[in-house]
Amino acid sequence: MSGDNKFKMSQERYDNLVEELHYLETVREKEVSELIKEARSFGDLSENSEYDEAKTEQGKLYSKIAEMKVLIENAEIIEKSESDADTVNLSSSVKLLDLDENEEVTYKIVGSQEANPMQGRISDESPIGRAIIGRRVGDTVTVEAPAGEMRFTVLEVSNS
Repeated sequence: MSGDNKFKMSQERYDNLVEELHYLETVREKEVSELIKEARSFGDLSENSEYDEAKTEQGKLYSKIAEMKVLIENAEIIEKSESDADTVNLSSSVKLLDLDENEEVTYKIVGSQEANPMQGRISDESPIGRAIIGRRVGDTVTVEAPAGEMRFTVLEVSNS
């Protein structure tokens, strides 16, 4: 992976990744080592399912550690914007009026690593996220989404 690929995330998400990585490299790695050592004590490794399972777990752990290191090394921390209070930015909370459904929806604009649409956290790279970044209260946008065209009016922006 090239160094050009940055992963946008909040300071909170970054801190959580660093903390989880530390846990995996210390506590969890020792636990898996103990599982392997214990499984080895059962004898013949060629027919030892406990050993195979422990080695598989170790592989998954090392893969997860490598993935997290890439995320941390290429993290781009999103600073809360103090500039325009009524302009949609990364880390903004936005209340939109869905003009097609006549419903209000609220989203928090986050980096792709933190997106969770079920919790109202959408990525700045999602169709809605891309369409509303830089918009102001009162602006109406049309979003080209996989489900078809959607229209929203920006009702409220909070950058706190």
